Amino acid sequence: MVIYGYGSYEDSMDPWFSIARLSMLDRGVGFAVAHVRGGGEMGRHWYDDGKLLNKANTFTDFVACARHLVKTGWTSADRLAAEGGSAGGLLMGAVANTDPDAFAAVLAQVPFVDPLTSILDPSLPLTVIEWEEWGNPLEDPEVYAYMKGYSPYENVTDQDYPAILAETSIHDTRVLYVEPAKWVARLRAVLAERGSDDILLKTKMSAGHGGVSGRHNSWRERAFALAWLLDRIAPEAVPGR
Repeated sequence: MVIYGYGSYEDSMDPWFSIARLSMLDRGVGFAVAHVRGGGEMGRHWYDDGKLLNKANTFTDFVACARHLVKTGWTSADRLAAEGGSAGGLLMGAVANTDPDAFAAVLAQVPFVDPLTSILDPSLPLTVIEWEEWGNPLEDPEVYAYMKGYSPYENVTDQDYPAILAETSIHDTRVLYVEPAKWVARLRAVLAERGSDDILLKTKMSAGHGGVSGRHNSWRERAFALAWLLDRIAPEAVPGR
């Protein structure tokens, strides 16, 4: 099972059709969308309850959805992967820190995993308008402390982690590639002492925030991510294994 989450900017994650996803479904892998607070699925209050000083609700909601899938028999923790991109990548990093036992693998795409550093820099093109979503840590000590408390990069700890694939793009101007690069470096430094090294960073050298251009290039990149997921949660479905 793969559970997908976003939970920011009042975006509603309506179920959508994906040609690439058929490859997973044909191999017996289910796909779930978690409608967590910070999104807009349940109205304005659903968004307000997952932004600013309520942002942690996004993370706990996602974990609750994941554990519900296990409790109701849809999957097991060792067969469950989490996926999210951009602000959803922040979600991936946060739940990997707080509940690493809930997932076998985490796919974080162009992940916003060093939010405090970025939101403290008003010279970046999106920072000032982002204060409405996350708060302004330059002016509000409470916002600073709150963001530091959930920032994935800031909160990597000495514990076991699920397998992680972080995908980034060298030309991404929304989430700079340095964010996942720093995050992966810190994870590897912590996990090296535990003898674990299943932390992968893939940097696309000719892509932006939305990934590579061109249908076939996009499918090729997606195939890489799906193969990685299958190898972690359904290895018997991978040819040659």
